[in-house]
Order: sequence, then structure tokens, then C-alpha cells
Amino acid sequence: MTNPVTMDTRALEAVLFVSDEPLTPAVLSQALEMDRAAVEALCEQLQRELDARGAGVVLRNVAGGWRLFTVPESQPVVERFVLSSRQARMTKAALETLAIVAYKQPVTRHQVSAVRGVNSDGVLRALVDRGLIEEAGRDEGPGRPLLYATTPAFLERLGLPSLAALPSLAPLLDAATVPEDAADRAVDAEDEEPDAGPDEEPASEPEP
Repeated sequence: MTNPVTMDTRALEAVLFVSDEPLTPAVLSQALEMDRAAVEALCEQLQRELDARGAGVVLRNVAGGWRLFTVPESQPVVERFVLSSRQARMTKAALETLAIVAYKQPVTRHQVSAVRGVNSDGVLRALVDRGLIEEAGRDEGPGRPLLYATTPAFLERLGLPSLAALPSLAPLLDAATVPEDAADRAVDAEDEEPDAGPDEEPASEPEP
């Protein structure tokens, strides 16, 4: 007779395999008809089993759910395959902008542009289109500019459980680094520069 635990593990692995996003314990509990505690235990068991048998995928808890990822050692092969499948690499401008939003969120487009030293409207729009950042309300200052923040897809792409897991910037800072209040001073400049109206499109650099 087949071991019920093995059957549950196989069912869990199959559901995770067909999903293109992290699955929360609540979703897995409903799919497998098990209580959440049992689902969490089963996920941890599958995580250990994949690691023990040296599988080509690993199970990680990211962005509030569980998802299968390829092992880091296969990164060169997977990268070649993905890039050959017309998946565009992010530009330096996109990476810079995404990092600023991640560490200073919620942040306005003027604050992002102030840190980068160049208009970033086009890059922000591209990151929104990619689902990595999203509009997160409006600032209470004059003009009530839009605020931007990262999305769960951002955590998923980086393999992080939460924003608290972002690496510290402290080791990267030195005496030549721009003072921390640079972006705060940009708020004053923002007060003097109204947002573009519906019929006015500010100049921006090419989208990534």
C-alpha cells in the first residue's frame, strides 16, 4: 500500500510545479485538503528531501508563500536558456531605480530622480509594467505626487521572504557617498515643480 505521506508529498510537489507564483499555506491547505500546520510541515519536509537528493530545484519560502526555484549551481545554464528565449536583461537604469525604490519606499518619482541625478519617469513606468513596483498612494505634500513601492513579485524574483531580508547598505557606504538627506532635500524641490498634467508628458530617458 502506498505511504499516505508520500502521496501528500507528491501532490504538493505537483501543485508547486504547475504554479507560476508562490503559494501561501492557505492556498496549499485548500488544494491538498489539509490543515495549515500539516501543510507547513509537509513543505519543510519536501524542502529537506529536495536538498538531500541533490535535486535540480529547491523549495523556498518567499513573499509569504512557497515556490520551487532552480538550484544556484545551474544558474549559467538557466540564464543562457532564458536569455535565448527572448527574456530581456534589465538595464543598469532599471536596476538603479529598482534599488532606490526598494530601500527608500514609499518614494516619489522626483525623489528617485534626485538620487539618480536624471529623469527616471520612463524607467519607473517600465518597472511598473514588469510588475516589480506599483503605485502606493500619494504623498501628502503639495501636488500630492504618486508614491511607488515594490511588489510581492519583486520579493519573489530576489528570493526574499520580506523587505527586512534586504542586505544592509552600511558596508557599501564610505566618505564619498551622498549624504542620507539628499533625497529628503529633493522634497523641497518637488514642492516647486508640479506634476505633469494629463496633457503634458515630461521628458524621460528611454525605457529599459
